[in-house]
Amino acid sequence: MHRVLVFMMVGAIVGAVAASFIVPPVLGWYNEPGAISPGKPIETLCNVPELIRYTSSRLLRGQLIGAVVGAVLFLFPGVLSARRQARAVPAVTR
Repeated sequence: MHRVLVFMMVGAIVGAVAASFIVPPVLGWYNEPGAISPGKPIETLCNVPELIRYTSSRLLRGQLIGAVVGAVLFLFPGVLSARRQARAVPAVTR
């Protein structure tokens, strides 16, 4: 069981790190204003405190989702590794 938890913790960390690199570009792309009229400059108005709250909450949510996905993905190799280790150790008989 200890080995499975270690695998899940490693997966959670890997997922959170991956999300830290993936989520910011996606947020930038998703919130980029589009050119409605070709040839005219893009006008934007922005409420900075609301934008900061929105961006940071989305980044943290993305990291949480990445950590959960990583933990679940690393659960299966951890279970397989623990089963293989249990088979390799002979049972002690008295």
